[in-house]
Amino acid sequence: MLKSLKWPVILNIFFTIIFFLFALKFTKTFMTHIFDGVKKRTKDIEATKNFDTLRIISIHIINFVVFIFAIINILNLLGVDVRPIITAAGVLGVAVGFGSKRFVEDLISGLTILFEGQIRVGDVIEVQGITGTVEKMTLSIIVLRSIDGAAHFIRNGMVDMVTNYTRGYSYSLVEISVAYKENIAYVMDVIRKIGEDLRCEEEYKDKILGEIEVLGLDKFNDSSISILARFKTLPRHQWEIKRIFNLRIKEKFDELNIEIPFNQLVITENKE
Repeated sequence: MLKSLKWPVILNIFFTIIFFLFALKFTKTFMTHIFDGVKKRTKDIEATKNFDTLRIISIHIINFVVFIFAIINILNLLGVDVRPIITAAGVLGVAVGFGSKRFVEDLISGLTILFEGQIRVGDVIEVQGITGTVEKMTLSIIVLRSIDGAAHFIRNGMVDMVTNYTRGYSYSLVEISVAYKENIAYVMDVIRKIGEDLRCEEEYKDKILGEIEVLGLDKFNDSSISILARFKTLPRHQWEIKRIFNLRIKEKFDELNIEIPFNQLVITENKE
């Protein structure tokens, strides 16, 4: 077939492909520029996530439309009558639409998730028992990247409940265990002071949104008493704040000789 093609036709096909590749590149750059410009005008983290998600989905839709136009143009240049193909594709599309229940569910669920802002690119969520960062989202699937680096592809139609750990703000919840012999009121004062000092540190002051809340004595364990405290933080920073706060607790408790107990097993040997 290629041998029967004339050079003008081959050149036209070549330039058509180049044109549509340029169009894909231009639309991606243009959409990114538009959404970046909008993002710079807002300091709302949630709005920024929404714009990132809309940008990705918009680029996917435009790429699909450009690809279809490219195929139609190339077929026209090859002398293929595309009208029967378009008609057949339309009929097939309707048939598939009626027959493919899963596809329709994925599409409707994807639109609902998108318009309600339940999930955005960059969010840390739990869905279908999997926790990870939303790496990519389309109208049909969500791609989660879990902490071990695995990529999980989840159909939107399978999403019935979403736990979003990074929407608006987060809480860094810390459980501190101390020995029964310790003065609990004194220990809570120490915890509160550690929290205040952490909040004043230059590296963390913008990530912590309020004073530490020492919620009080939470549990009586076998060998310890648990005190519950929490920080209100920016989204995605709750785990970082929890880790550094635990470190500060350990260092301060060692300095003040406040005992952090651990389970011990005592074996008595009967020598009789």
